[in-house]
Amino acid sequence: MEQPRAAARLQIVLGHLGRPSAGAVVAHPTTGTIASASFHPQQFQYTLDNNVLTLEQRKFYEENGFLVIKNLVPDADIQRFRNEFEKICRKEVKPFGLVVMRDVTISKSEYTPSEKMTTKVQDFQEDKELFRYCTLPEILKYVECFTGPNIMAMHTMLINKPPDSGKKTSRHPLHQDLHYFPFRPSNLIVCAWTAMEHIDRNNGCLVVLPGTHKGSLKPHDYPKWEGGVNKMFHGIQDYEENNARVHLVMEKGDTVFFHPLLIHGSGQNKTQGFRKAISCHFASADCHYIDVKGTSQENIEKEVVGTANKFWGDENSMDLKDIWMFRARLVKGERINL
Repeated sequence: MEQPRAAARLQIVLGHLGRPSAGAVVAHPTTGTIASASFHPQQFQYTLDNNVLTLEQRKFYEENGFLVIKNLVPDADIQRFRNEFEKICRKEVKPFGLVVMRDVTISKSEYTPSEKMTTKVQDFQEDKELFRYCTLPEILKYVECFTGPNIMAMHTMLINKPPDSGKKTSRHPLHQDLHYFPFRPSNLIVCAWTAMEHIDRNNGCLVVLPGTHKGSLKPHDYPKWEGGVNKMFHGIQDYEENNARVHLVMEKGDTVFFHPLLIHGSGQNKTQGFRKAISCHFASADCHYIDVKGTSQENIEKEVVGTANKFWGDENSMDLKDIWMFRARLVKGERINL
């Protein structure tokens, strides 16, 4: 990046973060330039004391709300996840509770079980092979830096972003993951998101708005996109369009850890291939459930509960806490207090 352009981007970021002066620019595997600030140990709010993260890594996450760890998940594990996903698509395995999703442009009459028809599988906590991702020592070593030693796996996904049909439905609107989560505190929640192949702007990489994890949870709803929007792809309604954006170009095995208030999304897949990533949201087992009725999260509560009861049958009549207790799995520690 040319120096004037880098300096201009840096000023935009610093202006958004409300910082009076620039800190040092640190190298990071993204397409943008991010500021690093000076911190004293007592000022850390989003990372916990241990010997895993370097001081510079802690500073970076504190200031920006995300951190990319290169080449974290071995190729052999990624291939096993890919193989299991293909078995699920072919209906050779049917894990209990798994939700299989298709793009909004694919009608029910067109749908046939195959990798090309499946855009995402989520809630794979009962699939032993895919759930291995949530227990990998390489992943949990870093997760503990944000959640502490008692760790729950809360929400699991393998995303198979399809080639865009021309209606731009493969993109994901800018959002905050905390919108979907009825548990707190938010600073003890983190997402681990691992690229299963090379990911860049052509096939729809993640885009993040650095520093937005320091703000509050914003109202979300479906964006008014002409081509349609996939189910539960809620987006922020009033974000600042001039915020600096960073596109996360990642290689297979690279893993980004990010805060649930960080505003992020992904672009459309302009290639002919499918872009795969596997992820899990982790939380401290000391997190507590909150009632979201009467809050900006009530709309997603109604949708999640309605979908779950349709999936399981209305006679089961699950509420939001039931759903999250079903998803939660203790992966390290001794208890769940949710």
